[in-house]
Amino acid sequence: MGKGLSFEKQTRPHTMIYEQTLARNNERRDSGIALPESVQRYIERWMDRQHRGDVVLLNKVSELNFIHAASRNQPGTPGISCIVCLLRINDIPHINAFFKAVNQHLNRGGLFIGCLETCEDRKNRILTGSKWPVNKFNYFFDYLRKQVWPKVPLISRSYYSLAGETDRVISAMEAYGRLFSCGFTIKGKQKINDLLFFTAEKKTDPDFKIKPYCGTFICLNRVGKNGKKVKIYKLRTMYPYSEFIQEYIFKENGLGEGCKFKNDPRITPLGRYLRKYWIDELPMLYNLAKGDVKVFGVRPLSPHYFSLYSEEYKTYRSQFKPGLIPPLYVEIPETIEDVMKIEKRYLEAYEKSPLLTDLKYTFRAFYNIFIKCVRSH
Repeated sequence: MGKGLSFEKQTRPHTMIYEQTLARNNERRDSGIALPESVQRYIERWMDRQHRGDVVLLNKVSELNFIHAASRNQPGTPGISCIVCLLRINDIPHINAFFKAVNQHLNRGGLFIGCLETCEDRKNRILTGSKWPVNKFNYFFDYLRKQVWPKVPLISRSYYSLAGETDRVISAMEAYGRLFSCGFTIKGKQKINDLLFFTAEKKTDPDFKIKPYCGTFICLNRVGKNGKKVKIYKLRTMYPYSEFIQEYIFKENGLGEGCKFKNDPRITPLGRYLRKYWIDELPMLYNLAKGDVKVFGVRPLSPHYFSLYSEEYKTYRSQFKPGLIPPLYVEIPETIEDVMKIEKRYLEAYEKSPLLTDLKYTFRAFYNIFIKCVRSH
């Protein structure tokens, strides 16, 4: 099922990887599998060569069902140290269910090594697979069939039942987000033979209550007045599951211009356009109508970004209702400390004269947006 790796290229016999599954009589069976040398080197970097008996290699999703089939339900039974899946996750039906099953088979701190064809590599493969203009037509129809139709509300429910759940188009960010949502963290990644290999470490048990939504409109948990959670509505500008890797991206890239995440790889090409002209924030008018936000005010922040503020300022900021248009379009910050100073100046002025302050700041924000062409990122 699906597209696995090509094993035509033989490797050094003394470093052959071993496939280990559990037969129906609950006995371990090992068989050598020759891998492309570059793939083998990547896997062996993460394997403890002294404990190969605790490493399991999967060629098919169904093999996961036999691993420790008899012992995994017994209390106190140790799990596996490393599971390697050679099948592209693009070709795994119910990806999250598979990731959660892998998680349950691993020790705490155990490793899961897998691979995928990213959407960028898929595009490159299609465009280089034929000459112009055939390649352009091929990519257009592939994009329509694989990336547009599955997200159309009236079609999405029946799409996968008709088209199947293999050969999915998946970005690296979506893959990482799915892993984080299933209790993993990313430890390493490497591009090998047009596939992206990743190494994920089990940090927690999977949370089966998490039900992410991958549609065009998204609902995000944000910190509102008095620290209460507010559901903010927006158009999707990031790859699915991006909300699960905000802290990871912050650690990898840090903050850039305007104190936004630097070179944020979670944003799609279309998403950058939507953000540039604030089109993604139009659904927030619904929040405005509900009274969750006001026209001008500090932005409703994600819990992670809110955690970057000082404790003293978080307490002060939480006294106020967030807004659609932030003071950061009046003054452009360079550091997180600048953000707090700019917001605090606005909030202190708002406490003294709410209506006049909002009118003044709104006018200055519109001037910067329409005259000075300040844009969102």
